[in-house]
Amino acid sequence: MTVFSTLQALPEAQIENLKDLGYLTMTPVQAAALPAILAGKDVRVQAKTGSGKTAAFGLGLLQHIDSSRFCTQSLILCPTRELADQVANELRRLARFMPNIKVLTLCGGQPFGAQRDSLQHAPHIIVATPGRLLEHLQKSTVSLEDLQTLVMDEADRMLDMGFSDAIDAVISFAPDSRQTLLFSATWPEAIAAISGRVQRDPHTIEIDTVDELPAIEQQFFDVPRAGKITLLQKLLSQHRPASCVVFCNTKKDCQAVCDALNAAGQEALALHGDLEQRERDQMLVRFANGSARVLVATDVAARGLDIKALEMVVNYELAWDPEVHVHRIGRTARAGNSGLAISFCAPEEAQRANILADMLQLKLNWLNPPVNVKVLPLEAEMATLCIDGGKKAKMRAGDVLGALTGDMGLAGSDIGKITVHPAHVYVAVRQSVARQAWKQLQNGKIKGKSCRVRLLK
Repeated sequence: MTVFSTLQALPEAQIENLKDLGYLTMTPVQAAALPAILAGKDVRVQAKTGSGKTAAFGLGLLQHIDSSRFCTQSLILCPTRELADQVANELRRLARFMPNIKVLTLCGGQPFGAQRDSLQHAPHIIVATPGRLLEHLQKSTVSLEDLQTLVMDEADRMLDMGFSDAIDAVISFAPDSRQTLLFSATWPEAIAAISGRVQRDPHTIEIDTVDELPAIEQQFFDVPRAGKITLLQKLLSQHRPASCVVFCNTKKDCQAVCDALNAAGQEALALHGDLEQRERDQMLVRFANGSARVLVATDVAARGLDIKALEMVVNYELAWDPEVHVHRIGRTARAGNSGLAISFCAPEEAQRANILADMLQLKLNWLNPPVNVKVLPLEAEMATLCIDGGKKAKMRAGDVLGALTGDMGLAGSDIGKITVHPAHVYVAVRQSVARQAWKQLQNGKIKGKSCRVRLLK
């Protein structure tokens, strides 16, 4: 194990900050990438989500920022708003020891005018989706002329989402002398081509190898397409996971599977590209806070999903790309935890299973579908309240917790995760007291003000 204090380029204040954050030893990707990043070299990394890559590029780019110069010195491009928010929050934590560091997210689905106003004082760091950032660059509300570090995070998903042209256009606004860091969970030819265009003699690191996968039990079931729904319902009844992501290859299947699970009383949420940003935010919050035990998602939509202890992953359909399969199942065994990955294989998917077996270099564990298993409801322990207000109304998690436990008399043990967004606060409460909490908040006040509250279903 390598400790952060061995990196002489990191100041003592950052080492102490990392200790406070619980970062004592480096992950493999951090140990491999940080020396080169801190030395100012271009780096390209293949590493899966959860490998610690955000801290790897975050620690590197922070060391190159002069906080006294109010200009944009670092840019991180992300495929989705969810991932951008996640990256920005992590950067703020890593930058706690530095005074006056401004980190700003620029993503679609948010008012352009409000972003333009925030840009009147240039941020040191921008975390953005390519499309929205390009809009700002074309309207001259963002300048990259002082950019020192460009990071492309989850570059493979940005290509999957059709951002290739936008990425090239964004980079045309950046100086040639910058440092460029490229991170990707998989490494298709298109990513190698981008690296060749935008990087200079990059230091190459591959962490996402099969033999480094955590302890994941993989189970495969040979099942016709028409039998997949029933098998999924039985396996959820048998295993009763606290949290499970079911991966589908299309938006249509994603919604159909979700509807079938809900019809059987197995509470599920669907996450796919047809949802508006507000709906996506709500789905992610509700799943993360335990208000639904099953999330049915497409691969692209699931990027940015940050669940610390995902018990089970189901591949309702095998991924077309074996590396995507590895990335999917890796979500169920983070931070040293074990996990269960179940894959359904219809006869027409047999070739994909054979390719997968060759790549994993193992004999796939084929099981017979359970027979004497009754389909049972799978109810969530928590429900979610949505309170209008949020950061714009200067509402904090402590304000909401205080109102529920103080003024309204709810037990602290009945209240779960409280997530504050710009215009809303989401509160997880036990199902048994959800309606009571909803009514009391409707009739009560937070910080002396009445507020609109909804119980999300």
